[in-house]
Amino acid sequence: MVSLSTTPKQLTEYSLAVDIGGTKLAVGIVDEEGHLFDATMAPTPKGDGESIFSTLRGLIATVLQSAKRDSVVVCGVGCGGPMRDDGAFVSPLNIPGWRDFPLRERLSTLLQIPVFVDNDAKALALGEGWVGAAKGVTNFLAMVVSTGVGGGIVLNGRLLDGRLGNAGHIGHVIVTPTGRACGCGAKGCLEAEASGTALHAMTGQLPTDLTERYVERTGMMVGRAVAIVSSLLDLDLALVGGSVALGMGERFFVAANAELHERAKLSFSSSARIAPVGLGGDGPLVGAGAVGWRGIRGG
Repeated sequence: MVSLSTTPKQLTEYSLAVDIGGTKLAVGIVDEEGHLFDATMAPTPKGDGESIFSTLRGLIATVLQSAKRDSVVVCGVGCGGPMRDDGAFVSPLNIPGWRDFPLRERLSTLLQIPVFVDNDAKALALGEGWVGAAKGVTNFLAMVVSTGVGGGIVLNGRLLDGRLGNAGHIGHVIVTPTGRACGCGAKGCLEAEASGTALHAMTGQLPTDLTERYVERTGMMVGRAVAIVSSLLDLDLALVGGSVALGMGERFFVAANAELHERAKLSFSSSARIAPVGLGGDGPLVGAGAVGWRGIRGG
């Protein structure tokens, strides 16, 4: 259970929510109860780092034209990883233009409000534990299966951060040792086998157009990774979102759960299950907003 509650105020305050992925950039504002407003998005440019930041700056300007602008007190960012120094420098594998990009400093200078940056899947975990399908749950895994694959882990009601802020990076669990080369440099990572980038390289198709064989294989790989994590950390719930997983629909989740049940046999992990996120397509921005609220409240 991730608690982000606060003492009610006369005037509503907002967190500027920023979601940065390899396919799209999105910005919105999130209130103190987890409601999302004024969301807008654009494709992630394929150029250099400055062109990406310029597009992001334009989206932010559009959102801040809202009447709620003066009540935006913090900015929370969910960004693909890895990153270091608690998000001060980001190097998303699926955004080659950003390597050790000083995202937090650049946004702080632009906005003149506190800025907090975290991994996008960790942000999703915050959002799902706050107002999504894991509300009231104290131990769970949240995953993004999209352009890349990421994860965030909540244990005993607290989001795990790790040494540099990268805890939960399930996309780089090895699911097939002789598998495809991954952008991280290893082979057989979940991201190299089940991400949108990997699936497009293997088939040339969008996730929604894949044959049943590839849908089931993708689910199987995700289920295999979840089995490892559930047995390692004593978890019985994994929530999965992202355009690939949600676009594949029920067949993906059936295959993922079948593989999970085949491989998680310990008494405490045998009841583990994989389910869709509760926030749907709003999850990444609600989660990014939650990163901001967590930051200024010291959660």
